[in-house]
Amino acid sequence: MKIGFIPIDNRPVCYTLPKNIASVDESIEFFMPERDLLGDLTKGANIEKIFEWLSDLPELDVIIVSLDTIAYGGLIPSRRCDETFEQIKKRIEKFKSLINSQKILAFSSIMRISNNNFNEEEKLYWSDYGKKIFEYSYNLDKSNITKTDIPKNILDDYLATRKRNFVINKLYLEWEKEGFFDTLVFSKDDCAEYGLNVAEARELQSLGGFVKTGADEIPLSLLARAIECDINVKPVFLEPDSINLISNYEDVSIKQSALSQLDLGGFKLSENPDIFLYINNFKNNQGEIVMKVPTEPFNGHWETPDYPYMIADVRFANGSDNEFLKQLKHFDEKFYGYSGWNTSANTLGSLICAAKIKFNARKYNKDNFRKLQITRLLDDWAYQANVRQKLKKPDPEKCKELMIPFEKKVFELTGVKFNTKYSFPWNRLFEVEVELF
Repeated sequence: MKIGFIPIDNRPVCYTLPKNIASVDESIEFFMPERDLLGDLTKGANIEKIFEWLSDLPELDVIIVSLDTIAYGGLIPSRRCDETFEQIKKRIEKFKSLINSQKILAFSSIMRISNNNFNEEEKLYWSDYGKKIFEYSYNLDKSNITKTDIPKNILDDYLATRKRNFVINKLYLEWEKEGFFDTLVFSKDDCAEYGLNVAEARELQSLGGFVKTGADEIPLSLLARAIECDINVKPVFLEPDSINLISNYEDVSIKQSALSQLDLGGFKLSENPDIFLYINNFKNNQGEIVMKVPTEPFNGHWETPDYPYMIADVRFANGSDNEFLKQLKHFDEKFYGYSGWNTSANTLGSLICAAKIKFNARKYNKDNFRKLQITRLLDDWAYQANVRQKLKKPDPEKCKELMIPFEKKVFELTGVKFNTKYSFPWNRLFEVEVELF
C-alpha cells in the first residue's frame, strides 16, 4: 500500500511519530516530504518544494494531507501569515491540480483562540491582548456583546485573519461536495464553550462539514482510517462513573472523545472485541502536571490482560499518570500500545492508529513496534510526567542524565534495550525528541 503523508509541521509527534507508526508494517510504502521542508515554531513550510515533492510521487493509494501546511505553511503560520485570500486560494488550487491519488483524506483547522497572553504561537499582539481577544470572542458568541477596549486596528486584523481562514475552509467544503476529498475533517482545539471558533464550527456543520475536537492527532486518525480492515474494539474506562467529564483543552466528554476517535479511525464497537481499549480516565477533573493542576491518580489494581489490549492514559494532560505506570509489569504479544501525550484526543488518536496498523500488518516488524512503544513511554511518562519538571531550560545532556533511571524501567517493561539520545528541536521544553539506536 502506497501512502503519502503531509504533516502539520516538523515536531516529533507530527513528523517522526507517523513515520514510526507506519514502519510497524513493512508492506506500507510511506512517503513524506523531507523534514526540513516543513514548518517549525519560527518559519513556515517550503510549500513550493513540497509541490515539487508531490509532482515526483508515484501513483498513491491514499494521501493524508494537513491542509494548513499547503495553504499557510503550517498550523502556527495559519494564525500568523498576512497573505490575502486570493494568494492562498491560488496556492491551494495548484495543490489540487497536483494530486495523484485514489483517495484524499484531509483536515483543516478552525483557527483556535487561546485564553492567555503568550504569543509564542500567535501574532505578536497576543502578548498584550490575547486574553481580551478570547473574552471578546466568548462574549460575542454567547451574548452578542461587542463592547471591548481592544484597539480597533488590532481587532480588525484579528477578525480579518479569522474571516480569511474561514472562507478557505468553506472553499474546502465545496471541494468535498464535488468529490475531491474522500474524507475532510475540520478540527477545533483549545476549545471553550463559546467563541468565534465555536460559531464557525457550528456553521461548517450546518453546511454539511465534519467537525472534530482535536488537532495534532487527526492525521494519525486519518492514517488509521486509510487502513481498511474491520477491527472490533471495546472501550473500558477505569473510572466508569466519570466518563461524562470533559478533558482539558476540549469541549466534549472523555467518552465522546474516545468514541469520536474510534469512529474516525474506522473501528467498530463490540462487546466481543478484537482489542480492548483501556482508558485511564480522570475521576473528578483532568490533572496537568506541568501546570500544577492536581487530580486523584489511579488507585485501583491493574493486572496485565490475557487478551489483546491497548492503554490510553488520559488522567493527566501533557503526561502519564505515575501511579498507574507503577502497576505496569510487562508487555507481551497481546499488547497493542500505550499513549499518554498532550490532550486526550492526541493520546487516543495516535494510540488507535498504531494498534490498527499492528493488527492489520501484512509484514509485521516487531522491533519497530517495540521502538514505538519505548519512545512513547520515554516521552509521555519519563519526560513529560517527571524529567520536564526538573529542567529549567532545554538541556539535552541534563535531560539524558535525568532520564537514565526511567530508561531502566521502560526497558524492563518492553524486554529490549536501546541507546538513547534526547534533543529539543523547537528549543523549548514542551516537546522532546527521543531517538533510539
